[in-house]
Amino acid sequence: MKPVRIRTLQCTDAEALLTFELDNREWFERHIDARDSAFYSAQGVTEHIAAYLAEFAAGTWHPFIIEDNGGNIVGRANLKGIDMSERSAEVGYRIAQSACGQGLATLAVRHLIQEAQLHWNLKQLVASVYAGNIGSAKVLERCGFLIEHASRQEGTERDYRLGLSI
Repeated sequence: MKPVRIRTLQCTDAEALLTFELDNREWFERHIDARDSAFYSAQGVTEHIAAYLAEFAAGTWHPFIIEDNGGNIVGRANLKGIDMSERSAEVGYRIAQSACGQGLATLAVRHLIQEAQLHWNLKQLVASVYAGNIGSAKVLERCGFLIEHASRQEGTERDYRLGLSI
């Protein structure tokens, strides 16, 4: 694996994040819900970052970016819906199509697990995966997540919810 750095999202990441999201839009939309088209602009991404950083300050999200050794964003990872009373959160991540197969998703999930334990003192993580996203399910299982249950939503494939006690 090439060297990467995982760090908390910053307001100065807007231009690089917009490039990352635009370059990978079609790829991501094959695996996860599409973003609103207004997101794909300088203003949209700036507002997105501001919202995520406000949630971080409130203690309900921890947004990260993954950079290659050239400083280009090649992935994102988030602890979201942090619930301190339940000591739980949901994990989410996305890796650039050009960076897939290099172990970055596994690295991202392991980083989220570590941050959940050390920074937030959480005890339970969950993740939701579309049935067609086999690669993501494998990454989560490799990191210790177990399938909790499957659900069927109208008009979608079966979704899986995975959990991890830490």
